[in-house]
Amino acid sequence: MMAATVPDTFIDNAKVMAKGQVTIPKDVREVLGVSSGSRVTFIVEKGAVRLVNSAVYAMQMLQNEMAGEASKSGLETEEDVNRLVKEVRAESE
Repeated sequence: MMAATVPDTFIDNAKVMAKGQVTIPKDVREVLGVSSGSRVTFIVEKGAVRLVNSAVYAMQMLQNEMAGEASKSGLETEEDVNRLVKEVRAESE
């Protein structure tokens, strides 16, 4: 039995309750990879809102901030990284 897949693009809706609460539809939760207890981030841009998995968003922000930092430190290849690791290990002995 094959698992059902959710299409890349679809439309779903939910009702806003009295306290501003909204139940995220199941198919949207599946796409976001969120479940009970997960955190989500609202990104508001030009009158539109994107809802993203907070953990995934935080990792993307970290990756964006770290982009290019290895090159600035002279770490261009795997050999460069291995050399640095050996140097750090040698210093700690």
